[in-house]
Amino acid sequence: MQRLDIPVVSYSTRTAAAMAEHGFGLAADGVWRDGAGRSFAAALSGLPAPSAHVRTWGCQMNEADAEAMDGQLQTLGFAPAPAPEAADLLLLNTCAVRGTAAEHALGEIGRLKRLKAERPGLLLGVCGCLTQMPETVAYLREHAPHVDLIFGTNNLHDLPDLLRRAYRDEAQTVDIWQQAPETVEELPVRRAPGVKAWVNVIYGCDKFCTYCIVPTTRGRERSRRPGDVLAELEGLAAAGYREVTLLGQNVNSYGHDLGAGYDFADLLRDAALVPGLRWIRYTTSHPRDFTPRMVETIAAHPKLCEHFHLPVQSGSDRVLRWMNRGYTRAQYLELVGLVRRLLPLASITTDLIVGFPRETEEDFLQTLELVAEVGYDNAFTFQYSPRAGTPAARWEDPIAPEVKKDRLDRLNALQYATSRRRNEALVGSLQEVLIEGASRKDAGVYAARTRTNRLVLTPARPGSENHFGRMRITAAQTWTLHGELEAVEAGA
Repeated sequence: MQRLDIPVVSYSTRTAAAMAEHGFGLAADGVWRDGAGRSFAAALSGLPAPSAHVRTWGCQMNEADAEAMDGQLQTLGFAPAPAPEAADLLLLNTCAVRGTAAEHALGEIGRLKRLKAERPGLLLGVCGCLTQMPETVAYLREHAPHVDLIFGTNNLHDLPDLLRRAYRDEAQTVDIWQQAPETVEELPVRRAPGVKAWVNVIYGCDKFCTYCIVPTTRGRERSRRPGDVLAELEGLAAAGYREVTLLGQNVNSYGHDLGAGYDFADLLRDAALVPGLRWIRYTTSHPRDFTPRMVETIAAHPKLCEHFHLPVQSGSDRVLRWMNRGYTRAQYLELVGLVRRLLPLASITTDLIVGFPRETEEDFLQTLELVAEVGYDNAFTFQYSPRAGTPAARWEDPIAPEVKKDRLDRLNALQYATSRRRNEALVGSLQEVLIEGASRKDAGVYAARTRTNRLVLTPARPGSENHFGRMRITAAQTWTLHGELEAVEAGA
């Protein structure tokens, strides 16, 4: 169903009008200040130089949301806190899709009760996907009165007003929008250092898979206008960014709600024409909406990286139907076949769920057969666990935990062997890479990414960070490659 009635508004224009009502204007330093030169943050908190920190769990969309919140906080006059515990404002940006992420966030909220008691001036907020669920809000209201502010994914652009209310009111401030009534452009963004950037192209999801909470936590699909997306890409290129990742819960649905005959293949084509960008990635895809024209477009433009993340979830048509995935095993394999024909060196990764309600051993064996046939480069595998508010959570789940674990172990054994074999086939090859810098575990080792999104580790070479180069692959493990830099390009 096309939704052509979603208005587009300017964050800058709206915020300027709201700030003017309270006596604030945008100063030369990009911070909202009053006539006395006080920042909005200082006026709210009563502190001369308040600091803030956003802690994030979950997917790339959550990371992009955190950058947008950080950007707003910067314009309000909050400085980055040196550590979460030192922040005067602490926002917990939560995830509801993965059970462990939700558990970690709720555990952190409980742990912060002591910090709040020690520092009553701390403003503590909880936001993100988890707060879009009514049961979470009810839990926080009853068991976490030390939380001052609760808001969701659809109104994070209202952060200035949310903070104003939270600092003013004694009671807990709760403001959750189940659906965004508009698309907000021109949000300030504080991106991580480097040459890589996230760019949202579509929000929400209309697929309603029976196990998935995303339509509840992110709302219905809303595509950004092509001109707004391309203008942001041009701005990033002018600022020196070289790799961008186009984001959405389902990027392949892009444009369906615009009614302009412009889809994700068109957006990819036009993005590839933006001068200055080197690599363009995208995530996440839905096989149901991944058209042949999209594959052909990726094959035709060298800037479009040949990594396809195609979440299949199951190899059984019965299970796919129960999941409401909207495609069959045969249709999925046809898509994979097209990718292999047009881009034989592409990497294909996936998501898989085992132990879905009513999944039989035969259903599971069909999944194993599909995994063996496709030969995935990597897979994110999960035991099914119910998410409150989804149809599948109401179904009887007769599969014993030990059976789910056994199936997951067998699936992982197959995938680990496949991943290692596909990585070993690259030993000796020369790969184009973007060098990211020191790895997380060892400053003497640098991490890099190939066009196909493989992680490559190499001895540190100071000065090569955020540069493209050529890497000779010397060894392979299941999850990583090892290589030697043979050339580093002079420009980033």
